[in-house]
Amino acid sequence: MATALEAVQALQQRFGSAVGAPATFADRLTGRDEVTVTVAREQLAAVCRSLKEAGFDFLVDICGVDNHDSDPRFAVHYLLYSFKNRCLLRLRVGVPEEDATVASVTSVWKGADWHERECYDMLGIRFTGHPDLRRILMWEGYPFHPLRKEFPLEGQPSNVPDVAFTEAAPLQGGPFVTVHGPHVADREPAVRENALPEDIRSVEPNKP
Repeated sequence: MATALEAVQALQQRFGSAVGAPATFADRLTGRDEVTVTVAREQLAAVCRSLKEAGFDFLVDICGVDNHDSDPRFAVHYLLYSFKNRCLLRLRVGVPEEDATVASVTSVWKGADWHERECYDMLGIRFTGHPDLRRILMWEGYPFHPLRKEFPLEGQPSNVPDVAFTEAAPLQGGPFVTVHGPHVADREPAVRENALPEDIRSVEPNKP
């Protein structure tokens, strides 16, 4: 934990107000300690280069978040790990809806390539300077970004001629949807898939 905090302190000395106050998280069960710090979007690439020089040589993940009705609406999180110092550091960058762009960090960690493409595909956040920013899960020409909050759970109809099409899929009873029912075996998708026998279904929850 101290090493990650020291890294943040060094960033604050170098980048000033572009680096926010760190927030710490400790999981006693797993022994995982983590520090999170918010970084100004304009300084992200420079901060990442500085952190790699400081020993954060592994980019674990990049993920986007849609904080609908918040300002800024989007955020991009970067989870970094230092093998030498055995510590995690999470960077958070706010991204406004009216200019949903952030600098690519593929020049710092090559592994950022597909992470950034997925974030672009699912949320529509563009990474400037990315060498090949194409969709990675949905097909080119697909008109929606499925992890945005306004995208309905059942999907939306679309049609890209000679490529693919989609239709809305009703959720009632679907394999990933919790439905109303008197027992967990009726409500939860994973349990429904296992088809518990009737004698187990008849047992009231929390009773032997």
